Order: sequence, then structure tokens, then C-alpha cells
Amino acid sequence: MTQTPLASRRHFLRGRISDSDTLRPPWSINESLFVDQCRRCNDCIEQCETGLLVSGSGGFPEADYDKGYCTFCEQCVDACDHKALILTDTPWRQLPEITDKCLASNKVFCRSCQESCEVEAISFQLKPGGIAQPQLDNDLCTGCGECITDCPVQALTMKQS
Repeated sequence: MTQTPLASRRHFLRGRISDSDTLRPPWSINESLFVDQCRRCNDCIEQCETGLLVSGSGGFPEADYDKGYCTFCEQCVDACDHKALILTDTPWRQLPEITDKCLASNKVFCRSCQESCEVEAISFQLKPGGIAQPQLDNDLCTGCGECITDCPVQALTMKQS
């Protein structure tokens, strides 16, 4: 849903800079604190080795899985002098979601997402008389997004979990 400029301004004035679907860099602190701490210096963006981090709404860094995926190299955290990114056990809580655009869901053989998943969080379950369907193991998934980057039809999206 697209926000009108008036709604966007209203959210800004209420301290809600971003949409709830905005995906911040790994190890981002709580959104309201993040917006307060981040100085939009782009140091984390410049250090991102895969191009995942981009300047988003209001100049704040965002994760854009159309551009890249996360290797969890921690360079963004090292570059952040403003403490908007702090190294913790869990870099983030987000998981890919497989949409109806998936080739396998449309009876076309494809396993790009499975092949790109290092931790083997995506498997394919055989269906009688049909094409095997992708299954995501939420416990194994790191949220790196490589499956999204490699999908030939952009059938995966990243969602906050």
C-alpha cells in the first residue's frame, strides 16, 4: 500500500520514520532508538560487501534483497560509530516468504532457492502427480536472503518474523 505524502509526514512527526515493513541492517537496535542514533552517514552502506544495504527512506540504511544478500561479515557493525548497530547473538528476526509467483507452485521445475541456501533451510517436498514444492525450515534459516537474490522470478520476499 502506497502512503500519501500527508500520511508520510504524519508518521514522521509522530516519530515513525519508516514503514513497519522496512528492513534495517543486521544487528540494528530497536527502530525508535535506531532512528535516534543513526546519523545517516552511510558508513555501513559503504562497508556492505554484497550491496545489500542501501540508503532508504529519510536517508536511513535499509536492507534491499533485490541488490544483494547478507554474509554476516559484521563490517556494517564495525563501521557504525553511532551505536545504531550493535553486535548480538541474533542479527535480525526476518525470514523469507515464498509467494504464488514461485515456479514450482506453477508446475515448473526450479530449485534455485534450495541450491543457494548454504544452511539448507529450504527443501523440496514431493507431491503425488506434481512438482515438488519448497518448504522453509524457520529454525535453520538465517535470513541472509541469498535465496531471494537468486530467484529467477522474484517469488520470495523478506518479512519480519
